[in-house]
Formats: sequence, C-alpha cells, structure tokens
Amino acid sequence: MIRGFWFVAGAGAGIYATVRARRLAEALTPEGLSDRVAGLRLGAQLFGEEVRTGMAEKETQLRDRLTPALHGPPALAAPTDITDAAERDLT
Repeated sequence: MIRGFWFVAGAGAGIYATVRARRLAEALTPEGLSDRVAGLRLGAQLFGEEVRTGMAEKETQLRDRLTPALHGPPALAAPTDITDAAERDLT
C-alpha cells in the first residue's frame, strides 16, 4: 500500500514538472515573449485610461464643490449651538 502511494505521488510530481517545463519553454519562445509584451502594453493602456477617467471624475467633483465659492461667500447660517446663541444674546 505504501509503495503504491509513493509511486502515484512520484508520477504526479513528474507529470506536474513536465507540464510546467513545457509551459515555461513556450513562454520563452519569440512568440511567447511577444504575447507577454503585448499583454503588458494592453494592461498599461487600460491602467492609463482608468487613471484619466478617475482624474476627470475627481476634477468634476472639485469643480462642483468650489464653484459656489467663486461666486461669493455663502450666506451665513443661524447658529445651531446653544452656547453660540447665548454669546450672541450677551453682546
């Protein structure tokens, strides 16, 4: 029973190593390297588009927040704190 287990474990490890070696050899061919470079280029392009989209969204948010400030100060609101109201009555 033990010998059968180790035989199966060794055969599985051998098959796994063979598959991994074949994949590595295919990746290091000129076609494999060009595919990897193309994938990196596409990934960088997609990342750049995401960054530009995020920058545009943030710029829009900042413009929306700051536009009222450019048209003058906002109207003063009534004090909401009780101590502020008490100080105002004392003066």
